[in-house]
Amino acid sequence: MRSALGRALAIAVASLALLVCAAAPGAAAESPGQKIANALRTSSVYVDPSLATAVDVAQQRKLVAQIRQTRLPIRVALVPLVEGDSWNGEPQQLAEVVHDRIGGGPAILITLGTNGEGIAAAEWPDGAHQAWKAAAAVSLQDDMKDAGPARRIARAIKIIKAGTGDAEFKKVTADVNGPATHTGRPKPSGTGSGSPLPRMLALAVGPLLLLAAAGLLLRRRARLRGGLATPFALPRAVFAAAHSADETGLRERAGEEVVRLGEEARAAQGDPTAIERALDAYAAAGTVLDRARGIPDLAGVFALVAEGHAALSGTRPALPLCFFHPLHGPAARRVAWRPLGRREQLRVAACETCIRAIRTHSAPEVLLDRHDGRPVPYFEVPAANSLWAATGYGSLLGDDSLAARVQRGDFTRTVT
Repeated sequence: MRSALGRALAIAVASLALLVCAAAPGAAAESPGQKIANALRTSSVYVDPSLATAVDVAQQRKLVAQIRQTRLPIRVALVPLVEGDSWNGEPQQLAEVVHDRIGGGPAILITLGTNGEGIAAAEWPDGAHQAWKAAAAVSLQDDMKDAGPARRIARAIKIIKAGTGDAEFKKVTADVNGPATHTGRPKPSGTGSGSPLPRMLALAVGPLLLLAAAGLLLRRRARLRGGLATPFALPRAVFAAAHSADETGLRERAGEEVVRLGEEARAAQGDPTAIERALDAYAAAGTVLDRARGIPDLAGVFALVAEGHAALSGTRPALPLCFFHPLHGPAARRVAWRPLGRREQLRVAACETCIRAIRTHSAPEVLLDRHDGRPVPYFEVPAANSLWAATGYGSLLGDDSLAARVQRGDFTRTVT
């Protein structure tokens, strides 16, 4: 009788489990990021089945062996990247999610580039092995133009292992900007559409969660108190997370970055003038944050925080945030751009994503503001009504600074 009762109980439990699974068929389904992370726990290379012909099994094995020899925490995750997918075509978003699902910690993740073009690399801590520069350099090298992803990744791994990403990137960008390539072919003009520069990877974003990690924060403070020459700068992921946040979330993130800048500026040692500029930027960012009426003002907080970090790092004059959409992050270089309906050109600082749009005659994504009751690109608001339109979040400034403009009352005047 006990045996029969036990069997009946087991059947009941199994039936209940089946009912639960039937009621919630997707409950146990893996998210795309978790699926990739799980695969990377067993192998350092993951290739989506749809890309199996582009990177076959033999090539995958060679990459795994090459990674093992480096003794570095390198992983490769190759999945299709297109606008509108789980990552919106952005490798950095993919990298952030996968890194988080793996459990964080030191890592280098190589993926396909923006919208599947070229390759990209993300790294934690940012810049430790110059991985981003290595991948960007490979994507620009002439002999890699028609190479498949396996060859590109193999070369990027080699550069990462050698620690020469910065040097390779400088070399290839110097070739791009020079009057001619080493093959003697004339280079495209700075505003032409045939330049390989559109292949450069978008600056998108390092993990926001790492910023909040207590251990990292304590190490950063310790370095600052010890006379740090190059303070912790805003990683690209801060902007990636900010860009995807609603106004409430963006305000919270902006507040966190203002507090962080203040801590670093007060703890920094070194050039008193640079520290004073950073503290001015901190005070100005606090003023804007307190009076911010919308996303354009909150983007201004990030621009001021970036200005403060640039002062502390000794990189002034540094490029400001992207003119077209400051939440894209730091600009890569200045480009010639002509506003619609105008004959004159402006030299504005832009991120790689916006540079690529301009050079392919597409409209870059722009930050919108409201004017006369309708949304317009923020730079179309009359300069008298918007500090950001007047300055382009720093692109249209000469020797002045955003902090100085806020201190003299320009921001207060535009919001009263």
